[in-house]
Amino acid sequence: MAIYTKTGDKGETSLANGERISKADARIEAYGTVDELNSWVGLLRAGMQKEGFEDKELQAELQWIQNKLFNLGAELSQAPGKWISVSDVQQVEKWIDTLQAEVPKQRAFILPSGNETMTRCHVCRTICRRAERRMIALGCQDEAMQLMNRISDYLFVFARYVGHRMNVVEETWNRV
Repeated sequence: MAIYTKTGDKGETSLANGERISKADARIEAYGTVDELNSWVGLLRAGMQKEGFEDKELQAELQWIQNKLFNLGAELSQAPGKWISVSDVQQVEKWIDTLQAEVPKQRAFILPSGNETMTRCHVCRTICRRAERRMIALGCQDEAMQLMNRISDYLFVFARYVGHRMNVVEETWNRV
């Protein structure tokens, strides 16, 4: 089977429910941004291994998040069924609490910096925030929106946790 279908050659695509819409539609922008985030989370995972920060539990968490991002894409593309649940949101909250218990109390705004893994976390976080904005434009107000908000929080705390574990000093914002 060929990967190309030629059905999008005129700037339209199909949603999961079969409806044809413009590739410039806000819905496509939303789940395209979620897809972009998913790719960056994959790069984050690969970078962790490259930098020698191999933690199977954290890798499993990030892989779980990647799978949930695919679920979120299905929901945003109007695939039938419920793809994101309250328990998904609660799972990410548990992980945030676990990581946050290990890092020093935050006393200032933190610059998106540090080593490559930390910085990739921040890139993922900002893409996640953009996806949230795209979802707000669609009127999302359910567990899917909550999950994206928690994932961005998780990525922030994850960056701090990585720095803490690797003894990388966080750079704080200084008004110059």
